[in-house]
Amino acid sequence: MDLIQPNEIILLIWDASFDLEKSGFDADSLKVKFDAAIKFENILRLNLAAYSDSTFTLIILKTNGDNLDIPLFASILKLLKPSGRLAVSSQNSDQVRETLKLAGFVNISANGKDIVGEKPKYEIGSAAKLSFAKKEPTNNKVATVWKLTDEDDDVINENDLLDENDKIKPDPSNLRVCGTTGKRKACKDCSCGLADELAAESKQNMQSTETAKSSCGSCYLGDAFRCATCPYLGMPAFKPGEKVQLSGGLSKDDL
Repeated sequence: MDLIQPNEIILLIWDASFDLEKSGFDADSLKVKFDAAIKFENILRLNLAAYSDSTFTLIILKTNGDNLDIPLFASILKLLKPSGRLAVSSQNSDQVRETLKLAGFVNISANGKDIVGEKPKYEIGSAAKLSFAKKEPTNNKVATVWKLTDEDDDVINENDLLDENDKIKPDPSNLRVCGTTGKRKACKDCSCGLADELAAESKQNMQSTETAKSSCGSCYLGDAFRCATCPYLGMPAFKPGEKVQLSGGLSKDDL
């Protein structure tokens, strides 16, 4: 037979539809010619046999029945060594090819009247370790790093990030805060002069406001600093001493 190679370990699987005596399969002559080891097994007793996995290099399946399904081919696949072959004789070659693929066979081809499928070169259930560790640069290679120079187009001039308002120096009087509260608000027993300074600012704001009188001096800061009866409630913050007027329909009563 063209399928058999020297030193093969062969398993012939057959069923009642296959007449072994009339098939012309001469096991004795094959043993002598190829120095092969040949075993025979009925398909109904295959699951009962005590064959170890990865035992045979070639399995020949002789059957005319309709029991060529995936579980059968999967069982045969386990019995084959890696790169071992299965030869199947069947009238429905297209169905056999498809079933062999689904069972895990590769390199499926035709050899005369037989459809031959091959077990992959690796063992079923084998695993390989994958390493995702970064390789350290060798002595004769320079590690690749990012470099930024003035010639790079992506470098932004920091002066372009500032506008004219950012360059205005703040009023030193507004930067002064209470050492106790950490805010521009005098503590109860203020002795640093901040209380007098805030009182003077409040008095100045009250005198410069023509449209309303304020008892707190903080109306210009916004609603967060205004009392419940403040006439400026709902208005935006404004500069101290600025005259605030309602424009358009905002001065009219809604009722």
